[in-house]
Amino acid sequence: MSAQLPASLSEDTVRRIAEERDEPDWLLETRLNALNALDDLDLPDVIQTPGRRWTNLDALDFESLVDPLDQADVTERAGDEGAVVLPFTEAFEEYGDVIEANFGSVLDPQENYFTALSVALFTTGTFVYVPEGVDAEDVTVRAEMNSRSLFSQTLVVTEESSSVTILEGIESGEAVDGDRYFSNLVEIAAGENSYVQYGSLQNLDEDTYTYTLKRGDTDDYSTINWIEGNLGSKLTRSDVETELNGDGSETQIVGAFFGHEDQHFDLNARVWHKAEHTTADLVTRGVLDDVARSVYEGVQDVGGDAWNTSSYQRENTLMLSDEAEADASPKLIIKNHDTEASHSATVGQVDAEELFYMKSRSIDPTTARNMLVEGFFVPVLEEIRVDEFRTDLEELVEARLE
Repeated sequence: MSAQLPASLSEDTVRRIAEERDEPDWLLETRLNALNALDDLDLPDVIQTPGRRWTNLDALDFESLVDPLDQADVTERAGDEGAVVLPFTEAFEEYGDVIEANFGSVLDPQENYFTALSVALFTTGTFVYVPEGVDAEDVTVRAEMNSRSLFSQTLVVTEESSSVTILEGIESGEAVDGDRYFSNLVEIAAGENSYVQYGSLQNLDEDTYTYTLKRGDTDDYSTINWIEGNLGSKLTRSDVETELNGDGSETQIVGAFFGHEDQHFDLNARVWHKAEHTTADLVTRGVLDDVARSVYEGVQDVGGDAWNTSSYQRENTLMLSDEAEADASPKLIIKNHDTEASHSATVGQVDAEELFYMKSRSIDPTTARNMLVEGFFVPVLEEIRVDEFRTDLEELVEARLE
């Protein structure tokens, strides 16, 4: 089932967005194809059990949420020496051929209704290009959303034997009456023997519906590592995925979330092992308070030709309230026998014995609980090898606990 199209969405709307940004003809054609496909595309799949859809994406009222011609953001970009970090509008002239060759090569614009809508309407985004042999350790993209709806697109291309660490942050800026919608598509094309670390921290206000799909494609001996932190938004649908298409390639997906009040998180981590000697590690930890809700699906898909695969997954959710709800669905799909793989998921309350012990040592109940929560996140924080990202996440967790 597809959603209700906004009344203001038309071919003229899309052409106006492209013309204002002085985009090449191929991108206008891509936008229009995505627009024309909307009527035939479904919403993203959600986990269902008999009589229940765990996340109701049908409830999103795009008629009121989306205003295509009133998108506003303030985005600060900083690049390391040797790396290209530009908004698309400034990148086409010199890097148009690279963008055309890679845009949509990892993430099909017509993947689902949300992706097509985003490709048709995006007005902000970033192109990151790392030439062969360049090591870029400090690329940052910090965005502030200042409109009712905002559609963002990011493309990362790394050439052979290069490396880059990218930190992305998104938060709300100017106040808007009513609900908002933010869409963020990220695709990474990692060249042979290159290394990409992409960290994203979402802290939008709790009147915002958020959809993000991040997907990477590895070449031989390349690595794509993701860090995904979600603390904001009313409803967050986040998909982080890697296709291990190169022999000897690797990926890690590290996730952290903290929900309170009536926040809802639908979080998905997926890895497809399609080549030989590939490795994946999926680690997610989350905390829920009040009547917050989380749904997690982790998929490790090992193809028939993916010999000598190593794939691991663990997800843990800590409940601070009896009214909070969490569901986890880890999945192993293995199509050959030369595989080492495991998965686990746990959902539980704060340990009563640990809490009692701390209170018996004259630690007040709130401080004791907060210490246990901070300790719960340690295994994920230890996997985050970017000091700035780890510090930002720790500060947001501490602020939420206060």
